[in-house]
Amino acid sequence: MKNSIQHIIFIILFCVTATVFAQHKTTKGYRMDGDEVVFTFDKRDYFEVTHGESQERTSIHNSDLIIKNVAVSGQFNNWAKDKWIMTQLDENRYEFRKKVADFGDEFSWEFKFVINENYWAEPEKNIANIASAKDKYGKELHVYNLKMYSAFVSEDGNTSFYLEGHENAEKVIIAGTFNKWNEDLFQMKKVADGWYITLQLRPGIYEYKFIIDGMWMRDEANPNKKRNEFGEFNSLVEVKAYYTFKLHGYKNAEKVLLSGTFNDWSEDGFEMIKTDYGWKFTILLSSGKHQYKFIVDNKWMLDPSNPVKEYDYKGNINSVCMVR
Repeated sequence: MKNSIQHIIFIILFCVTATVFAQHKTTKGYRMDGDEVVFTFDKRDYFEVTHGESQERTSIHNSDLIIKNVAVSGQFNNWAKDKWIMTQLDENRYEFRKKVADFGDEFSWEFKFVINENYWAEPEKNIANIASAKDKYGKELHVYNLKMYSAFVSEDGNTSFYLEGHENAEKVIIAGTFNKWNEDLFQMKKVADGWYITLQLRPGIYEYKFIIDGMWMRDEANPNKKRNEFGEFNSLVEVKAYYTFKLHGYKNAEKVLLSGTFNDWSEDGFEMIKTDYGWKFTILLSSGKHQYKFIVDNKWMLDPSNPVKEYDYKGNINSVCMVR
């Protein structure tokens, strides 16, 4: 595995995928296009629609039902009927694009489509990514299930995976804790001497494996591993993020150091750089909580710009930063 961590300003983005229950079922209602969720409505996929007030069912191909607009309605927009209006592509197809960054953190969202702000279009039972919900009358409805994950494929991503060899394989997938071990989502690209993929991952420690033509195997090139519940091993990768510590003022100081749990409270390392506003230092940090202090001309001090503080096990008060 080749793991490359590029300098990034970390932005929480989320990837969208469908849970595939059986090969004969089809995932519809949305797809992923780069960093966008593309909601897709095709009139030919529906036979009947339900009137929101009368609950009467009517054929979507009824000549009296003229489609003026189609909207995406779900938990992510409080089931609004007139907010996410779709763009008509042709006689049958509509779509609506939304950045994955606009969604909340790693949830499973239910949604469906509404026609003319009155008629609900529900997916059929043989669609893979559906869930059941009940309306205010207690009637069971079928809705699409949109799953949000904290990883997505990107050529500019912060973590690259490489599998050497296996030139005769037809398909190689990477699956892990970053996508709930989805067996279809992240298909690797075939290159001259193996397989390759770059993902954008949030800071953290992840387990993963390769799936080569249906056969699971850990990354033999990566010595970091963890035993799983099957008595085998998963490969491990740790993703860090750049974090900049800033100390405003103290321009007359001769030397300012950064010390914390990330450098074992070193008193002679991480010398900060002088700037127009004061001092700064940028380092790669793992996900989670880090305690720190500044050492200004040999005097220890808390971060005056950070109100978050806590005691350590020795009873000292330290400033705290969180990396997510």
